[in-house]
Amino acid sequence: MASNATVEVEGHRLTLSNLDKVLYPAAGTTKAEVIDYYARIAPVMVPHLAGRGVTLRRFPDGVEGGSFFEKRCPGHRPEWLGTVAGPGDRNGTIRYCCLDSPAALVWAANMAALEIHAPMARGDIDTPTLCVFDLDPGEGATIVDCADVALDIRHVLDGFGLVGFPKTSGSKGMQVYVPLNTPHTHGRASAFALAVAQLLERAHPDHVVSNMKRSLRTGKVLVDWSQNSRHKTTVAVYSLRARPQPTVSTPVSWDEVEATAAGEPLSFVMADVLARVDEMGDLFADTLTVEQQLPDPGGA
Repeated sequence: MASNATVEVEGHRLTLSNLDKVLYPAAGTTKAEVIDYYARIAPVMVPHLAGRGVTLRRFPDGVEGGSFFEKRCPGHRPEWLGTVAGPGDRNGTIRYCCLDSPAALVWAANMAALEIHAPMARGDIDTPTLCVFDLDPGEGATIVDCADVALDIRHVLDGFGLVGFPKTSGSKGMQVYVPLNTPHTHGRASAFALAVAQLLERAHPDHVVSNMKRSLRTGKVLVDWSQNSRHKTTVAVYSLRARPQPTVSTPVSWDEVEATAAGEPLSFVMADVLARVDEMGDLFADTLTVEQQLPDPGGA
């Protein structure tokens, strides 16, 4: 296999390097395979990234070789690759990369940006288009416990006439996203998510926690409402994760969440996800268009 190659993606010429480098040693997955995955998943992934200032988590020496987060879009980016304003680290605006084309996604993959993290806002950083419940299992808790909590969140959302869309984190947990696509603030989204988290915590104190203190999480699922903050991101749908295997943050059906709550596994690698998209399409597509209004959080 050639270690370097020049390719053309939608009219843009890209020089790809170190294609034979193994980025997932336990799985033997090479950089070429990572780039191929992102090129093939681009038709369904790019619409979810378009307009969002993403944070890249780069692994130049693979998942066992350390990583760094890159928020500011690098100066060596191609001239055709756009940027959007993002909050930065101290509430000061900086320019983030906007991966709004297959070529941009391939460019990022060539930099070993295995993980792509996206904010809730698109374009206007002060207006989230999504509200997220990030379910993080503490020590002793599992994806099964996360699925149980996700179903409880769905029940609460049903009571408000809202729909949510689940996906795996690609790591240990999962998320439930509530599409908004109507004017909202991060404060309102955070307040609503917190109110729901506290409601579930009161109903299931042995299984759910809303407090971020790590010592409180043992055997419980943290409903991390703070991911709705203006400066926060969650792993983007269809992003790879830095796990021993090349797992992917994968949209799933509520039937699959129910099966997981009953003990079925819920983890997908690159090949699984490509096959799922071929068979099912984009299970997250409606998050781009469904318009919903969050209730007054005091009513939760």
